[in-house]
Amino acid sequence: MSDLDLLTRAAEAAGEIALRFSGPEARRWDKPDGQGPVTEADLAVNALLEEMLPAARPDYGWLSEETEDSADRLTRDSVFIIDPIDGTRAFAEGSRTWAHSLAVARGGRITAAVIYLPQRERMYSAALGQGAALNGIAIETSALTDLAQADVLTARPNLAPEHWKGRQPPGFNRSYRPSLAYRMAKVADGRAGAMLTLRRSWEWDIAAGDLILREAGGRASDRFGSDLRFNNPVPLLDGVVAGPKALHKELIAALDPNGPGIGG
Repeated sequence: MSDLDLLTRAAEAAGEIALRFSGPEARRWDKPDGQGPVTEADLAVNALLEEMLPAARPDYGWLSEETEDSADRLTRDSVFIIDPIDGTRAFAEGSRTWAHSLAVARGGRITAAVIYLPQRERMYSAALGQGAALNGIAIETSALTDLAQADVLTARPNLAPEHWKGRQPPGFNRSYRPSLAYRMAKVADGRAGAMLTLRRSWEWDIAAGDLILREAGGRASDRFGSDLRFNNPVPLLDGVVAGPKALHKELIAALDPNGPGIGG
């Protein structure tokens, strides 16, 4: 079984577990240091995946939002990078816009990835060099080349003047989705033009979307335009800018590299 087949089966099993819970009624806790909420559904999905995936690939490392990190993963060439439920706040509020985000990184690059939204019946998938798909049908990023005509998925704080050259963000239509993984998937299938976050971002939020978007013909980088690398000792990335290559280039050119970022 390929890594992609394994991730797809695991995502389907994760969806079955998550859908047993009602988000607004699920028990919920706040993580320390302002790291956001976690629900009993997150923990149940994580338990399933942590049993299923390493059993199939015992030589792979493990990095998950809901598992205490271990330096052991840094000794492994391949590692699972998992967000059991990306968009936990949305899940807890009863929204359908949350996802399971599963990826394999090899040598710092993502080689297989799945983003699954069980309540929307959307399974995004990609393997390195094999293209990207939504429910088995090939997808590609938007053909737009003019940022002014694009719908960019981003939170309002990213438009603050201190982040942009000339203290003025470029013109585009702004919209938002709570799940970073879903934002990247929407760009990959061309339903959104681009996405960006200037906040330091956990690898598990980004890993699967990075490959799916690139295999759909797009470009993903940190906020400085550098390629994304994974399985870092501290699994944080310097923001994410993603879109078709032309729109990505425009956004990177407009961002002030000396800007403060968001949240450190």
